[in-house]
Order: sequence, then structure tokens, then C-alpha cells
Amino acid sequence: MDYFTIGKIVNTHGIKGEVKVYPYVDDLREIEALDRVFIEKKGELSEKKILGCRIHKGMALLSLEGVKDMTAAEGLKGCVLKITRDMAEPCGEDEYFIKDLYGMEVETEEGELLGELSDILFTGANDVYVVKTKEKDILIPAVKQCILKVDVAGKKMTVRLIEGLR
Repeated sequence: MDYFTIGKIVNTHGIKGEVKVYPYVDDLREIEALDRVFIEKKGELSEKKILGCRIHKGMALLSLEGVKDMTAAEGLKGCVLKITRDMAEPCGEDEYFIKDLYGMEVETEEGELLGELSDILFTGANDVYVVKTKEKDILIPAVKQCILKVDVAGKKMTVRLIEGLR
């Protein structure tokens, strides 16, 4: 099964078993919309029903089935929350799941193979794709001027290298 990590339990909240989740999603409403989540603890996944979710200071506070007090919630600190691909909000036009971009073959609009997308840097203005080449890494801003085509199924990205990127 294909899972996406959407956040990490960083602490408890209150005495009734709520957990504080640091989100790995852009929009906390994506977590609010979920009715269940998978919790990864020591490499094992367990599915939990979400009984309640509220947003507080940029974090999601979750009430989970079977987690009734602070002691139970403390046992989940450090665990990551995952969802399956079909539970995720669908991507809009020119949007992609980050997970699908890693390992993509990157080529120029002229057909020159540059290398493989090995990392993504999250900056304030726009993301930057790190392409591992034989010589050195190339940093390509994730903007329409540079990213011409993304073929998720074919695992290929076509880019335009503006002056100074190489």
C-alpha cells in the first residue's frame, strides 16, 4: 500500500488524551477532513478513527479512538501519522504529491538527460528541485518558467534551464 506522511505527534494536549500534531501538509484543513489515520509506531502501522480535530497555533489537536487519557497519548509522542493515497486530497492542476517527484528522470526541453530529482528544498518563495547529475547537483526553481512538463506516470520531468542554473 502507498502511504503519505501527513504529520508527527509532538506532544499531548490536556488530560483527556488529545495529541498535538505538527503538520507536514500545506493546509491543516486536509487533516480536519480526515475521519481516520494510520499511526506508525516502531515500524508498525495501526489504524485509528479520528473522534475530533481542532486547529490551535498552527498545530492539529486530535482526539483518537482508544486514546482516552494523557498516559495513552504520551505513548504516541514521536509517532508519525500516515494516510493512504486514496485518502489524500486530489492534486489540482500543476500540483503533485512530493512523494511522486523523488527519483524522476529530469531532462531539458532539448532532450538532454540531466539526472534524477534527488531532493526538494522548501524555501519561502518557491520550492527548489535538486537534480543529481554526474558532475554536480543542479538547483532548479519549481516555477512555470523552468518546469515545463511533469509526467508522474512516466517518472519524467522536462525543464528549461535559465541562465546560471548549470
